[in-house]
Amino acid sequence: MIGSWYGEALAAATAVVCGLLIGFERGFNLREVREGTRVAGVRTFTLLGFLSGIAGLIGRSGQPLVAAALVAGATAVLAIGYANRPGLHGRSDATSPIAAIVTLGLGFVAGSGNPALAIAGATLVTLLLALKEQAHGFIQSLDEADVKALARYAVIAGAVLPFLPDGNFGPYGAWNPQKLWLVVVLVTGFSFLGYVANRIFGTRYGTIATALIGGAYSSTAVTQSLAQRLGSGSDGGAEPAGIALASTVMYLRVILLVALLATRLLIPFALIILPALVIAAAAGWRLYRKSPKSAGPAPPGNPIALLPALAFLVFVAAAAVAVTWAQGRLGQAGIGLLLLIVGTMDVDVAIVTVGGLSPIAIGDLFAAAALAATIFANMAVKLAITLAYARSRGRSAAIALGSSMIGLAASLGVAASLLW
Repeated sequence: MIGSWYGEALAAATAVVCGLLIGFERGFNLREVREGTRVAGVRTFTLLGFLSGIAGLIGRSGQPLVAAALVAGATAVLAIGYANRPGLHGRSDATSPIAAIVTLGLGFVAGSGNPALAIAGATLVTLLLALKEQAHGFIQSLDEADVKALARYAVIAGAVLPFLPDGNFGPYGAWNPQKLWLVVVLVTGFSFLGYVANRIFGTRYGTIATALIGGAYSSTAVTQSLAQRLGSGSDGGAEPAGIALASTVMYLRVILLVALLATRLLIPFALIILPALVIAAAAGWRLYRKSPKSAGPAPPGNPIALLPALAFLVFVAAAAVAVTWAQGRLGQAGIGLLLLIVGTMDVDVAIVTVGGLSPIAIGDLFAAAALAATIFANMAVKLAITLAYARSRGRSAAIALGSSMIGLAASLGVAASLLW
């Protein structure tokens, strides 16, 4: 009995808090509206939360019609009250009535027995309402390319994935359509995140922001861009730091991808990568402290393109077939060599591929070392790019990259000794 009373009290209190949170924001936002013309402020929103919480409790007790009548009555009062009432600056205000209806819904959710979901929803609604100016400013800063980028990612992430079958198809049963497309969603998600962040912060924070944002989806492209700027004789000054920090972000990115797509390899892979990550971060920070602030170049353009995403999907599917075939014909060393070849072209594909292998086919430490070796090859490419484009002006960046490679090579040596 006590437990039941406590749960009901908690549900009702949560409903009140939901209304109070949203009411505080609405009351503050409409503080300039003339007294007596506001339909609902902090007190009304709090009462709406309490009423809908009681309705939820009544519905749980076996009286759904009474609960529905309470919520419907409150909604009718809101509709009458908000009809033709001006909002802030005399304009019609649709946000407040919608927020009131949402408050009713959240209070009902709390009263129905899910207070955690209700309070989480109320905090998100309050945050969304409070960020009005920032949201409008962000919308004003968008252009046609940004909207197209959002639409492309929405198609990749939301319009295709839910409808794909979850099963083994194709040669050797190597293709799981849902898992293959999920890889595309994850990888392009990194790209989209970097693109959005660049649109918001890139021009303000300059070269360092370029490196950190761009490194999330193409540290090689960022390295080429910054090295080319160095080689052209531009007086930016922060490019060596940007090259080192882009590789730091790349190390973090591949660790996250392994955690998501090849979880069993996370600990050995992270231990192998950690020295190189620490060295790259330390070198980047030191170069950053020595460099002046600079506007810097922009990162690579909009990465959300459907054709490259589909090409990546084909590459992943082909690698899955090749490695599945190799499981029955090659030993662990042969699979590791195949992963190295695939990863030299694209580390993401190698991570995806090894994530689909069983521990019997290839051991955790061996697979982690093979993936780390692909990253070593990628770092060698970036070192060559830096020397080719920046020449002597890229000496400090080349030293940073080379030092990180030495740390990675030492870790690979330790892993090799353990394997032997």
